[in-house]
Amino acid sequence: MIPLGEAQRFVLELCAPLPPRSVPVQEALGCVMSTDVVATEPVPSFANSSMDGFAVRADDTAGAPVDLQVIGAVMAGHVLEATVGPGQAVRIMTGAPLPAGADAVCMIEETSTDESGGTVTIQRQLRPGNFVRQPGRDVAVGDVVAPAGTLLTPAHLGVLANQGVGRVLTYSRPKVGVLSTGDELFSGSGPLPPGKIRDANRPTLLALCRREGWDCVDLGVVGDDEATLVEVLLRGAATCDAILTSGGVSVGDLDLVRVVLEKLSGGTMRWMQVAIRPAKPFAFGILASSGTPVFGLPGNPVSAMVSFELFVRPAIRALSGHRSLHRPVVRASTAHPLERQRDGKLHLLRARVNVDDHGDWRVSTTDGQESHQLRSMAEANALILLPDGLGVPELGDVRVLLLDADSLDEGGGTIDDRLSTENS
Repeated sequence: MIPLGEAQRFVLELCAPLPPRSVPVQEALGCVMSTDVVATEPVPSFANSSMDGFAVRADDTAGAPVDLQVIGAVMAGHVLEATVGPGQAVRIMTGAPLPAGADAVCMIEETSTDESGGTVTIQRQLRPGNFVRQPGRDVAVGDVVAPAGTLLTPAHLGVLANQGVGRVLTYSRPKVGVLSTGDELFSGSGPLPPGKIRDANRPTLLALCRREGWDCVDLGVVGDDEATLVEVLLRGAATCDAILTSGGVSVGDLDLVRVVLEKLSGGTMRWMQVAIRPAKPFAFGILASSGTPVFGLPGNPVSAMVSFELFVRPAIRALSGHRSLHRPVVRASTAHPLERQRDGKLHLLRARVNVDDHGDWRVSTTDGQESHQLRSMAEANALILLPDGLGVPELGDVRVLLLDADSLDEGGGTIDDRLSTENS
């Protein structure tokens, strides 16, 4: 057996980022920048008001309250040609350009006007710059607003839109082919024929890929036939940036994936018995004809999912240009004892983890830890990384790999409700 870290390093060393491509900004969400984007415009581009109120000269508010003459009004998107002189003020709305001569804004709540609206009383003394957004305060010309390696979020797209950027150069979004292998597999919703099992791996792996934002190609089910497997892999490689297979990587007579990969990979294929449980058998190689990486995952459903998390996801994130490849790992205390025997392996236990009322991570295993028990994986949001040994006692300290951060907060209500609970 080989250590998990060695197996991961072998895979990642063969997975360089895909070539960059130019994409419209509106289609770039979730992509990774391959070059810097430098600001060519200041944001804001002009001094403007951050409040509804009155634009004034700060010096005129000394000794407030003071009365000033209202000489006009300016709305967002418009410019007032008049200049604010001594003893004068201009009604201004949020986002409107600051009129010439003014250097501060008094919010409407701290003013009052006479019945005619010709005079405004300023209730407080102001300083220059009060409630004024200065040009370039958010972004200055020359700022790098999206450095190479940035994972583009909705906020980044907004920043790019603020610069008038129409297209960006990002690493390509990978296209991933998925196939299942084995004569025993049955695909479809009809009655299950004798001796067959339903193919759960392919739908699961396709869904995992879609959740990552990758483009997916369903390559179907391939029986235990070497020629057909070769044909499907080569056909998939013609359009896919990576291929995932499940089944056929153990030591059985009809475990053909590792055999075929060895023939097609030009010597890059490595069949590994990784020191983990589940997902011990794993094969990986690069197709010599196309340079396409192929991941040979185990056939048991949970093992296939664990292999995806440990090997496939980090590697294809590397193809996508990501710099953060792995899911986060946190320290948690166990809700019950975790018993095991020494076997030289890292055990990955399906688990539920949450943050308790004191802000501490607490974790418990889900029912059913055998590698065929997929339902327990559906109930899990994490994997406990239990090192070789005799386990840990209740309230023991363990490392936990977070699989689904969205499921950590199971409470309803508002943020105020959550804060009041935490502070009680």
